[in-house]
Amino acid sequence: MNKIISIFCFITAMQFSVAISYAGVISTPNIIFDEGHGQRFLIENAGDLQLSKLAETMRISGAQVSTTKEVLSDESLKGGSALVISGSFEPLKTDEVEAVVRFIQKGGRLAVMMHIAPSLNSLIFRLGLGSSVTVMHEQENVIDKDINFRVTDLSPSPLFAGIDSFSVYGAWAIDPLEKATAIAKTSPKAWMDLNKDTVLSKGDLVGSFAIAVSGSLGAGSYVIFGDDAIFQNKFLEGNNQKLAANLSKWLVAR
Repeated sequence: MNKIISIFCFITAMQFSVAISYAGVISTPNIIFDEGHGQRFLIENAGDLQLSKLAETMRISGAQVSTTKEVLSDESLKGGSALVISGSFEPLKTDEVEAVVRFIQKGGRLAVMMHIAPSLNSLIFRLGLGSSVTVMHEQENVIDKDINFRVTDLSPSPLFAGIDSFSVYGAWAIDPLEKATAIAKTSPKAWMDLNKDTVLSKGDLVGSFAIAVSGSLGAGSYVIFGDDAIFQNKFLEGNNQKLAANLSKWLVAR
């Protein structure tokens, strides 16, 4: 009798252990990095322009970090709580865009970081947003050249908790239109080089431009940054590191 009780207790303990382990797996947020659209800056690599430090920051926040080189679909995004599309060189196909939209609508979170804005236009336009045809130039808060500058016009957002600025290194403007909220802007003296003569001249557009926007769709939400260098290893320090930590917390928030 005691032997039977011992066996029963052992089996029950095993079942409980398996249940706890399974619960632990499904309760851990999984941040998926898209690597199927020509990305050259990856979380597996440790070079200056790579994203290994960003991935580590996300793991510290309590997330599991994974990658996919597959076509973005309901199946490839299954099990993910957040999706990161950073530094894509190739556009998303229509079916992929719709899969990402469904992912957000069902409660997923999306973070996009632009390297080449046109490669993301299919997704940006589907979200009801717009993007610039060139990167921004600044006349204020310049770091070394006028496409590298500090962004100081920040709106209240969990992403900017504890910081009053962050640095960008070739940022595109994003037009939130009526679908999203501009949460980070250039100074009013920023300009677009529309005539492509590399200097501020007649025909160029001067003003304050959004370079980070956030919005919601269904049960989920998204944030789009006009620059991907923000989170590359070389530039992930100071306020940019704090921004990465805030982004990580935002991506894993339930």
